[in-house]
Amino acid sequence: MTRKEYNIAVEEYSGRLYGYVLKCLHNSEDASDIVQDVFERLWNHRKNVEVEKAKSWLFTTAHNALINFAKKKARMDLYGDNLPERVQQQNGHNFEVKEIVDMVIDTLPPLQKSIILLRDMEGYHYEEIGEMLSLSDSQVKVYLFRARRKIKQQLKDLTILYDVSQQG
Repeated sequence: MTRKEYNIAVEEYSGRLYGYVLKCLHNSEDASDIVQDVFERLWNHRKNVEVEKAKSWLFTTAHNALINFAKKKARMDLYGDNLPERVQQQNGHNFEVKEIVDMVIDTLPPLQKSIILLRDMEGYHYEEIGEMLSLSDSQVKVYLFRARRKIKQQLKDLTILYDVSQQG
């Protein structure tokens, strides 16, 4: 990959890559850091990355960076004394639909979350997602089905809880 091809990749994919990472993290600073790190890795590996595969390489690298970030954050949260911000928000019962859906998506395992975001939020095709995450089309479809089923069940459970709280 030449410098010019690298710059084209940055222009073409940085916005979508940032959107994907931001939807996973809900923190613009962390998302910017991860995207910058991914593009730095692309630059460092430019001699080994084919131009045609740059998009797949970027999203795969971002996915792996998100998993590593989540593991690191989970280790750090184990030692924190404060309640997570999300739990504090839950106690206030002031939700908007988007926040609820985001919270439900956040409960998914990392692979299912990535597939949901790439397919339903970013609009990628099964084949593209499979290429990015090193999965077959059928694996992508199975994970997507399971993720959607979990989301549907959790939203259904929330609806039941809301109905019960309104009656009492």
